Amino acid sequence: MADKPHMNVIFIGHVDHGKSTTVGRLLYDTKAVTEQDMKKIKEEVAKFNRPSFEFAFVMDQLKEERERGITIDIMHRDFQTQKYYFTIIDAPGHRDFVKNMITGASQADAAVLVVSAVDGIQAQTREHAYLARVLGISQIIVGINKIDAASYDKAKYEDIKAKVTELLKTVGYDVSKVPFVPYSALQGDNVATKSDKLPWYTGNTLLGQLDQFTVPKKPTDKPLRLPIQDVYSIKGFGTVPVGKVETGVMKPGEQIIIMPEGIKTEVKSVEMHHQQLQQAEPGDNVGFNLKDVDRKNIKRGDVVGSANNPPTVVSEFTAQIVVINHKTAIAKGYTPVFHIHTAQIASTITEILEKKDPKTGQTLEKNPEFIKNGDIALVKVKPTKPICAEKYSDFPQLGRFAIRDMGSTVAAGVILDVVKKT
Repeated sequence: MADKPHMNVIFIGHVDHGKSTTVGRLLYDTKAVTEQDMKKIKEEVAKFNRPSFEFAFVMDQLKEERERGITIDIMHRDFQTQKYYFTIIDAPGHRDFVKNMITGASQADAAVLVVSAVDGIQAQTREHAYLARVLGISQIIVGINKIDAASYDKAKYEDIKAKVTELLKTVGYDVSKVPFVPYSALQGDNVATKSDKLPWYTGNTLLGQLDQFTVPKKPTDKPLRLPIQDVYSIKGFGTVPVGKVETGVMKPGEQIIIMPEGIKTEVKSVEMHHQQLQQAEPGDNVGFNLKDVDRKNIKRGDVVGSANNPPTVVSEFTAQIVVINHKTAIAKGYTPVFHIHTAQIASTITEILEKKDPKTGQTLEKNPEFIKNGDIALVKVKPTKPICAEKYSDFPQLGRFAIRDMGSTVAAGVILDVVKKT
């Protein structure tokens, strides 16, 4: 597997448009799921009397796997194309999906936006498209699923394609570079194999289109930054934090510092997929064993860096945000929860500096009283306690965030400047 370049891909889109079924079908068609697995799943599905859900169950059967033991790759499934070895980051479409998607999207190199050929653009289609863009996913495929339910109709496909193109333009994607693929995850049309039911479509299958992605260059030359996702205590091992290397390299024997706590320690060992590594690089989801560190002293959202180049701890920052979904309007003093890499922290918008024109980026208004849906603004933000964050221009992976309130994503943004905690 390792001889093929590796990519993380996330499947996004509205809740019933077939993300899990698409993923299940891809895994099945690329033999990442065995006939045996599929047979078991079919029996499960029969029990639930939900025949069209068998592929979705492929992803969802991971639940037991998760409860049984710690797999370091939370919600991850692997499959191979001719060119790449992909890890799918799938976060099922429940209420906490967006929260997972934010964590997921910050790990993704590319996305597949799944849109139903029957229902077209829905609320989450919009929300996920905005998030993918703001969270820095530049490579995206639009999969128009359920083309079977739209009678393989070209006009229906073209209509939805035009509307999604408009949406992606608004969000800031270069639509000339975004491919559209009609397919049926349920029937298997145009997922891994060409379908004779779509004679009007001459492009790639969904699987073929995934091979058109390009692997991003790994930022190994930057200082080490690893946001912690979870911390475990493992018998005989001690404290084992888990997370994804965002930049730099982590090696056993290395002196590291964990911020904001300022804990200095040594990495005893690093492992991925239950194998010891000589070094972990950007993109690797790893567990690492620490010398003499009490699990209680570190937490999700802390960031690991090399001892001689500690992660930045900020007391406030300036950011550009896009308001996606706020019931009324946002004024200064508003204190929602900011999700920055793996950290979640209540933070106050202390100032709204200016409102920008989404189409041109020009200033529309200085110091507006409030901002509302669709607005792009420059704001000052003060976290309720110091947090690790970086300028987007220095470390994009630690410089983007989403703002959540009352169970939904209100806005998303990038950090332009920081005030370091003294």
